[in-house]
Amino acid sequence: MRVLALDYGAARTGVAVSDATGTLARPLTVVRRAGTALGLRELAEIVRREQADLVIVGLPVSLDSREHGQAREVRSFIARLAPQLDVPVATYDERFTTKVAADRGGAAGIDARAAAVLLEDYLRSAARPA
Repeated sequence: MRVLALDYGAARTGVAVSDATGTLARPLTVVRRAGTALGLRELAEIVRREQADLVIVGLPVSLDSREHGQAREVRSFIARLAPQLDVPVATYDERFTTKVAADRGGAAGIDARAAAVLLEDYLRSAARPA
């Protein structure tokens, strides 16, 4: 199962994708102003081009697991994105992804690296036996 992850931000949204087995994650790109009509179309094209089976969007929650303003903005973004896709969209806790990405470094943009960290966390949790 190929999974695509988004680290949403109003200005920049990081995109990462897994391999076809849903095991490895790699930073892919950064989409500017992803919440606009043009940005949503660009994301939909990336999802199709990468043949994603699922889209995961990072949901910012506080340390006490509560949702605040940014989380509401992400949910609004998902409400606009989901109808443009032929695959399911889910959320996943994105706490500390940008910090981890910054600490790791790499050639890709920080937002794409943060999306890769989000995706790695998701893939690890999905692989855990029930």
